[in-house]
Amino acid sequence: MQQMTPPELAAWLADNSRPQPVLLDVREPWEFQTCHIAGSLPMPMAAVPARQEELDPTQPVVCICHHGARSMAVGAFLERAGFEQVINLASGIHGWALQVDGSMPTY
Repeated sequence: MQQMTPPELAAWLADNSRPQPVLLDVREPWEFQTCHIAGSLPMPMAAVPARQEELDPTQPVVCICHHGARSMAVGAFLERAGFEQVINLASGIHGWALQVDGSMPTY
């Protein structure tokens, strides 16, 4: 599975010439309410198997969690399910807050 740093994801999201990825936030609802990247799709890790049909397996999917472990597990699940372009956000939303958006709350 490909890994991407928060600055790399920020550059991708800012590049209108590239197809935008699905930002799949697999954290719990309270975590998503605390902070999230604009445009993210909240889908808690435990719900992904039942809700994976909501995702297009041909579209790039960036999996996001707090630090990168849960998103890595979800990404591996999606790859096994046939998703073609799965990327894990290394260091998660915490890394995004530290490296990209200093105004984002951390927890």
